[in-house]
Amino acid sequence: MTDWEWKKTMTLKEGRRVKLAADTRLTDWVATAGDGASSTGSVAGSLLLAAGIEGTVERVVEHEHQSEGAREYERLKSLLDAFGHEMPAGSKGQLEEKVGSLEPEWIAYQEQRLRVTVRVRLDNGFILDDADEGVFTPV
Repeated sequence: MTDWEWKKTMTLKEGRRVKLAADTRLTDWVATAGDGASSTGSVAGSLLLAAGIEGTVERVVEHEHQSEGAREYERLKSLLDAFGHEMPAGSKGQLEEKVGSLEPEWIAYQEQRLRVTVRVRLDNGFILDDADEGVFTPV
């Protein structure tokens, strides 16, 4: 199994029980309920969630960023693999050259970590949204 395939198998699934892998501090500017929509938020807030808090995955979002060059490499490589043996030598050579020039972009794309974020409803009632999947471990 390649590193790329392994990363894809690590994605959490909706409905799966998970727990926080480490103590997690959330900080931001917050506004009180009585403040209007025009309030800029005048209170600095911090919330610390302890490792081990369990919850359920409600949503999983895979953020895959494939460049145009990587898509073109994939398309041309597939064409070369499927029909290269039937192509005239000149055409095949041009296609091989183009595939070769796009290979560094393809390799860079494969080495990127697939970013996966989740929405988890914790048992204590809190909801963590857009959290990196690495923050959680399966129960």
